[in-house]
Amino acid sequence: MATDNGCSPEAKFDELMAKGHNPSHHFRGTKADIFDGGHRIPFIVRWPGHVKAGTTGDQLICLADLFATCADILRAKLPDNAAEDSVSLLPALEGRDNGPRREAVVHHSVNGSFAIRQEHWKLALCSDSGGWSAPRPGSKAAEGLPPVQLYDLANDLGEQKNVQALHPEVVERLTKLLAKYVADGRSTPGAAQSNTSPVAIYRMQR
Repeated sequence: MATDNGCSPEAKFDELMAKGHNPSHHFRGTKADIFDGGHRIPFIVRWPGHVKAGTTGDQLICLADLFATCADILRAKLPDNAAEDSVSLLPALEGRDNGPRREAVVHHSVNGSFAIRQEHWKLALCSDSGGWSAPRPGSKAAEGLPPVQLYDLANDLGEQKNVQALHPEVVERLTKLLAKYVADGRSTPGAAQSNTSPVAIYRMQR
C-alpha cells in the first residue's frame, strides 16, 4: 500500500493543523514541491510467507521500483530499454539483502526542478520549493537565495538548513551523478538509452 505523492495543500492544511493533524508530519512542503513533504509516502507490504510480519526497513526506494520488483517476482528478464530507473526490492522484502538496493533517487517538482538523494544527503538544483510552498519559484522570497540547496537529512529531516556552502564536494559529486544519469538515460546498470526529450538539470528562473 502506498500513495503517489505527498499531500496536496488543497486539503486545507490550516484547518487540519487546527485539529492537530499535519499531513506532511515533520517534513517540509507539500505535493508538487522539491521538498520531502511532496515526496515521502507510506509504503506497507503484506505478503504472508515472503515478508515477515512486523518488520521495518530503512531502504531508500521509490514507486518506480515496483516495476522491477514485480518482474523479479515473476522471474521475467527486462530488456535494457524498459524500467531504466527501477530496482528490484524483492531481496530486501524477503530479508535476504539488507544493503542499499539503489544508488540514489531522483526527485522532480511540478515546475521541472530536480533533486537527487543519496544516503543522508539531498541536493536540490533550485533556489526555491520548485512548487507551491514558500519560497515559490519567481517569488520575492526566492530572490538572492543560493542557486542550489543541500540538506543533511540525518541531522535536518525538515530541510531547514541549507549546507551547500559547507559541503561543496557533496554538491559536486551529486551534481555529477545526476548528470551521468541524464547522459546515460538511466540510473541503473545497463546499456545507455535515449531520453524521450531534452533534459536540463538546472531550472532557469525568469
